[in-house]
Amino acid sequence: MPQNTARKPLIAVIGYNDVASNSAHYQQAHDVGRLLVERGYRLLSGGMGGVMEAASQGARTAHNHGSGDVIAVLPGHSMDDATPYADVVIPSGLGFTRNVIIAHADAVIAVGGGAGTLSEMAYAWMFDRLVIALRMEGWSGQLADKPIDQRNRRPAIGDDCVRGANTARDAVDLVDQWLSVYQQA
Repeated sequence: MPQNTARKPLIAVIGYNDVASNSAHYQQAHDVGRLLVERGYRLLSGGMGGVMEAASQGARTAHNHGSGDVIAVLPGHSMDDATPYADVVIPSGLGFTRNVIIAHADAVIAVGGGAGTLSEMAYAWMFDRLVIALRMEGWSGQLADKPIDQRNRRPAIGDDCVRGANTARDAVDLVDQWLSVYQQA
């Protein structure tokens, strides 16, 4: 019989799906993935290339990585489309609609990103999730430190906004600092 253990929080990492492995976006995403798993979180992504692959690869390098810590929800039907660093692969067949699933994570960290990332950030915002954005080129840099709209999502949190971070470590520190606040508010 399985032990009754607390669920590990699920943190989504989102961003550009096509970045070079030597880019700042790739390195930051790699570091975010590693740090998340090292601190006891599970990683969720869209499971494809770019930032998603970098975060997944980073998560797999964490000293305490365990089976099931890297989850990929693919837009298509084929498991073969997933990054090789995913532990759990879910081919959704939902296309861009799968962004709604990604946005239901306990928190979302954006690393750059285009229109798909923007949609995930907006959905996460509407679902009252903690949203963190690295201050770098792309939608994460555009929305860092700002509310996405003027709704009063969390009255108990006076400065509710997309939390901006300069580095991967800053981003994961913000998860540590704010996740329980957003889950209770």
